[in-house]
Amino acid sequence: MGKRTVVLITAVLLAAACASAPSHASGTPAAGTYFDSAGRDDVLSGGVKLIPITTPRGTFRVWTKRVGNNPNIKVLLLHGGPGMTHEYLEVLDSYFPAAGIEYYYYDQLGSFYSDQPEAPELWELPRFVDEVEQVRIALGLDERNFYLFGHSWGGLLALEYVLTHPQHLKGLIISNMMASVPAYNEYAKKVLMPAMNPEVLAEIQRLEAANDYANPRYMELLISNHYVEHFLRMPADQWPDPVNRALKHMNPAIYVPMQGPSELGASGKLVHWDRTANLDQITVPTLVIGAQHDTMDPAHMKMMAERIPKARYLFCPNGAHMALYDDQAVYMKGLVQFLRDVAEGVDLAR
Repeated sequence: MGKRTVVLITAVLLAAACASAPSHASGTPAAGTYFDSAGRDDVLSGGVKLIPITTPRGTFRVWTKRVGNNPNIKVLLLHGGPGMTHEYLEVLDSYFPAAGIEYYYYDQLGSFYSDQPEAPELWELPRFVDEVEQVRIALGLDERNFYLFGHSWGGLLALEYVLTHPQHLKGLIISNMMASVPAYNEYAKKVLMPAMNPEVLAEIQRLEAANDYANPRYMELLISNHYVEHFLRMPADQWPDPVNRALKHMNPAIYVPMQGPSELGASGKLVHWDRTANLDQITVPTLVIGAQHDTMDPAHMKMMAERIPKARYLFCPNGAHMALYDDQAVYMKGLVQFLRDVAEGVDLAR
C-alpha cells in the first residue's frame, strides 16, 4: 500500500468520524465533555447551588442542581404546585443526559429543599416571576442558551415570565397548563365533573362544602376516582417514587392560598388569572404540551400553540396531567426534539 493510499484512507476515515460525531453547532456537546465539570463553580457540591433571593421580607435561599454541560442548551425546570418540589421531574434523568441536554432542578422559595419562610405576603405571582429572574442571573443563563420549562403551575409561571422578560429566553416549554384559570374551571365543571360517578362527586362536594378537606375520605375519593383518571393514569400503589416524594413534600401553606383547597378547580389567588389575550405577544420558540386525559383541556392547549407565533403543539394521546410518566415515550421524544430543533435554528413560524 503506497503512502498516497494511506493518506487518502486516513482522510476518508477522518471525514466519516467527523460526520458521525455529535455536532457542537447543533446543540450537542462534544463527546466526553457532558459530565466533565472541570472549571465549574459547583463541583464540590455535585452541581448543587443555594442561590440567595432578595424579597420584601429579606434574603432567603433557593435550592438548584445542575446536571451536565452544554453551552447551547440549558433548561431551567419549574415544578408544579405551587408549593411542590423538583422531585417528580427527576424522570428527566432517564432522557436528558443521553440527549446531551444541560438542565437545572430548582425548588421555588417555600418548597421542600429551599427556605420556607412563614411569610404569606411572598406567595404572589409577580414575586415568583422576580425569583425566577434572580435564579437565571445567578446561574448565568441568557438568550443564547436559556430554555425555560414549566409544568402545571410551573407552566403558568413560565408563561408569566416570558411576558415579563422575553429578551432573555432562547426557548419556552409550557407543559400541561392552560393560559386561563377561568377556562380551566369551566372545563372542570363541564367535562371532568360530569364524567365522575355522580354519587362520588356528590360526596366530594359535600366534604368541600363543609370545608372538611382534612378528612381522609376526601383524598381517598379523589385518588381512586379522579387522580388515577386525570392526574397520573397508573394504579396509585404503582406511582413512581419521585411523584410520591413530591406529593409528600408539598407545602400547603403556599398551595392552598394560591390554588385553593379544592382539587376539582381553582379558587385561590390565581382564580382570575388569564393570559389568553397575550399569547400572540410571545415571540420566542415555544412548545406547548397537552394530553388527552389531563385535568387541563387539551383543545385549549392546542389553541395556545396556534396563537403563539413560533410554537409547536405536542399531544400525548394516552397521557394525563403527568404525561411525562403515563405517556412518557411520546412526551420525551417530542420534548427532546423541540430542544434540538431550536438549538439548530429550525424555524417554527407558521
